[in-house]
Amino acid sequence: MARFRDALAAPGFGAIAEVKRRSPSAGELRPDADPARLALQFANAGAAAVSILVDERFGGTLADLQAARDATPAPLLAKGFFTEELQLLQLKLAGADAVLLLLRDLADARAAELLEYAHELGMDALVEAHDAEEVDRAIQLGAPIVGVNARDLSTFEIDRRRQLELVSRVPKDRVVVAESGISTRAQGAAAELAGADAMLVGSALMKAPEPQAKLAELLSHPLVKICGMTRQEDVDAAVEAGADLIGFILVDDSPRRAPAVLNVPDTALSVAVFVGEAQEAGSDLVQLYTREPGVVRGKDAVLLREGEPVAKVVDLPWQKNDPLHLQRAAAAEGRVMLAGKLGPENVGEAIAAVRPWAVDAVSQLEREPGIKDNEKVRRFVQAAR
Repeated sequence: MARFRDALAAPGFGAIAEVKRRSPSAGELRPDADPARLALQFANAGAAAVSILVDERFGGTLADLQAARDATPAPLLAKGFFTEELQLLQLKLAGADAVLLLLRDLADARAAELLEYAHELGMDALVEAHDAEEVDRAIQLGAPIVGVNARDLSTFEIDRRRQLELVSRVPKDRVVVAESGISTRAQGAAAELAGADAMLVGSALMKAPEPQAKLAELLSHPLVKICGMTRQEDVDAAVEAGADLIGFILVDDSPRRAPAVLNVPDTALSVAVFVGEAQEAGSDLVQLYTREPGVVRGKDAVLLREGEPVAKVVDLPWQKNDPLHLQRAAAAEGRVMLAGKLGPENVGEAIAAVRPWAVDAVSQLEREPGIKDNEKVRRFVQAAR
């Protein structure tokens, strides 16, 4: 038991890659999907587990689960609408390591009985919630694995911001899965920083020309941040180039002072940069530097989400070099965003030395302070990838 849970709880941010031929919200996705081939490809691409739809409304059958089981030893999640013990037994015999339990369809007593029976069978259960009440119910049930769905199952609308709020309220001793609505690395990172241990991705993979390559892209690191933006046209060019985070320096003494946090699409994350004290800026994240006498900012910073530290920013001293910069960054614990005179020519070497969670570039991608050279931005993103 707990093979599925242990895979999701492993260090780093994981993914449950889902095989489904269609969905009620998106219609036909991949009618010819081969669950055996895709399950093996997803496992090879780094999926912590594979989800198999066994419900006919999604074009799935129990045979799909059996085919995936024969193809890969990866942990398998059976997804469907399950309300009876017999269904769970059938899923176990077909090779499932875990089963989905939807609180929307289950009273607490019935959910508790199914959760206990799944454990008796040696299976884990992903207990899914989509609103605050259901999250609280999952917690009270003692569910070891809680899924938070961004999709309202009645209207099919996606509310990613609400999902992140709900993810953040689940106790740290539970495994948390962010479900639905993730199609970019930045959206996955947002779930990770909110407290999710893994994401469940289905439609984005099924729609992709190469599902395996799309999964590898979603799991790849480092994330790429382009900072010092002052113009909307440069923001748009950076997002088009593939940047994951867009930074705006809101410091009066900076030559790259932005007028505000400009418009960043929900495929990327906005970062407001402050020195000394953070202010409300409407950004997804805040990058806060220490204040030191005689310079614009201190050497290092912390990345904050809702006021809580989520990553370290290892930077260079203001307008100075540090010969031990990369060694210092490589020795730092936790998530590390590497900054400091990074550009297309040196970012690959820096990544190899540090293996950071993210890289951050400013001055080396400019024509002049605050004005980006978009060709350099494009080359930087490519080199970082």
